[in-house]
Amino acid sequence: MSFRTVVFYAVVCVLICLSISQQGISQVNSSAIADAKHDALRDGQHDFDFDIGVWKTHSSRLLHPLTGSTMWADMDGLTVVKKVWDGRANLAEYKADGPSSHVEFLALRYYNPDAHQWGVVFATPGVGTLSVPCIGEFRNGRGDFYAQEELNGKYILVRCSIWRITEDTAQSEQAFSDDGGKTWEVNWVNKYARTNDQTDINWTQQDSSKRNQGRTISTSDSAPGTLTSGAFWIRSPTHSPR
Repeated sequence: MSFRTVVFYAVVCVLICLSISQQGISQVNSSAIADAKHDALRDGQHDFDFDIGVWKTHSSRLLHPLTGSTMWADMDGLTVVKKVWDGRANLAEYKADGPSSHVEFLALRYYNPDAHQWGVVFATPGVGTLSVPCIGEFRNGRGDFYAQEELNGKYILVRCSIWRITEDTAQSEQAFSDDGGKTWEVNWVNKYARTNDQTDINWTQQDSSKRNQGRTISTSDSAPGTLTSGAFWIRSPTHSPR
């Protein structure tokens, strides 16, 4: 074997080794970058901690969303939010009354530690099944959660948001979009004032008190034909969760 041939094979071996080494380094770097990105995601498992407690709730509801209507109705009631799994989930129970209606529902919020996102599902006593989950996260103190729902035979986008204003006040709202998220119409606004941090409440006593004040307690989940929001939102009897 000639000297040139030996040199040629030696160079080829060096190039192959360098290529393998470079691929290994690239894979390590890619893995390290992926791990760093995952670690850099904010741990939001306690984002809802501010919401735990009992809140006096004033709700304003747009009666006919996405129709151009400007007719609103007001309700007053309570929202009770209880911590589950040390804050990685919570259960919100809402009851409110207006001049001619009674609304109640529950919302379960749960944290996905892999996705660093929250899921939210809802149920009303008149329907008794869980809704399609809304998925989202908190950014700069505001939580936004999205889902796709059917309203009057058309699929729309739903956005539900919640944020703390002070230690003892907060607000949430629901908005619909029928143009793919280009524009949003707010149709439910809740304003919360904390009454205490104790989440044990006698709802029977609360309802009895309302009866004594002359209010009629009905079993209506909401106004017919609309999606509506409590701590976030609930479905009406004509729009059941799927």
